Parts: sequence; structure tokens; C-alpha cells
Amino acid sequence: MIRSYALTVGAILTVSISINARAADPLPTETHKVLTAALAVEAAQAAIVACKAQGYNVTVTIADRAGLPKVVIVRDGPPGVGTEVTRRKAYTAAVQRVSTGDFTKRISAPGAFNPGMYDSQLATGQGGVPIKVGEETIGGIAVGGAPGGDKDEACAIAGIDKIKDRLN
Repeated sequence: MIRSYALTVGAILTVSISINARAADPLPTETHKVLTAALAVEAAQAAIVACKAQGYNVTVTIADRAGLPKVVIVRDGPPGVGTEVTRRKAYTAAVQRVSTGDFTKRISAPGAFNPGMYDSQLATGQGGVPIKVGEETIGGIAVGGAPGGDKDEACAIAGIDKIKDRLN
């Protein structure tokens, strides 16, 4: 008698748990576009070509949407701007979803919040640009080594322009 009672209670609990599990809301899902390695390499090469056409020898880093390096191409010749600078600028552009120049302006305003206080990987100065599909940021590109951040940024934009027709 006790055995059959225990089996019955066990069966009822199993059924009720199964029903509750099916009735529960499923976990939310998230979808997003991904920057492919092929497009990242092409953008990096285009940025280098744009800078070389102006006589600048540069390093380029492209980061994914989370700011992790996807492509790093180090300049030929003598060391200049290190990969750490371009890595941090690409990271900043990707996670802050604005150019590093705009990020610098935003945090430079009196009384502005500076997330760099909590994330030491964020970088200021020009040269990093987010890679976007519509309003969605899918990565960041950063160039370093040209004589001025404005020239670095122009080369980064040239890299994005090379692939923008395939960012959809």
C-alpha cells in the first residue's frame, strides 16, 4: 500500500513538472548580424591601401561586435603605432557604437560620464570607427600610424566603404 501510494505521488509530480515545463515561457532569443572574416580582411586591406596611397604605413585592427579582435594587420617596416592602440580603438568603436573621435568628444564635456573609469580597454582619440548594418553595430575598425587621428579615421572609413555594399 505504501509503495503504490509513493509510486502514485511520484507519477503525479512527474506529470505536473512536465506540464509546467511546457507551459513556461521559453527563453528569449536574440539574433544579430555577424561580420564575416572575409569582409573583415577585405576592409582591413582597403584601409591599408587608402593610407599607402597617401604615403602612410599603418596598422589596422578589426574587432567583432563584442570588441574581440577579428583581424590584425601590422604595418610593414619599422615599428610605429603598436597593435595595442588599434586593438583598443577597434574595441571602443565596437562596444560604444560610435567613432573614437565622437567618444572622446562625449566624455570630454564637463560633467560627462566616462565609462573608461570602469573599462580600462576603452581608448580615446581618432582612428576607430564602428562597422554598422543600418543602426546595428557589428564590429569596429581602427587604423593607427598615419600622421594624425583624422587621417587614421579617413583610412578606416575607406575600409568600411569598400565593403558597405555587402553589409546587409
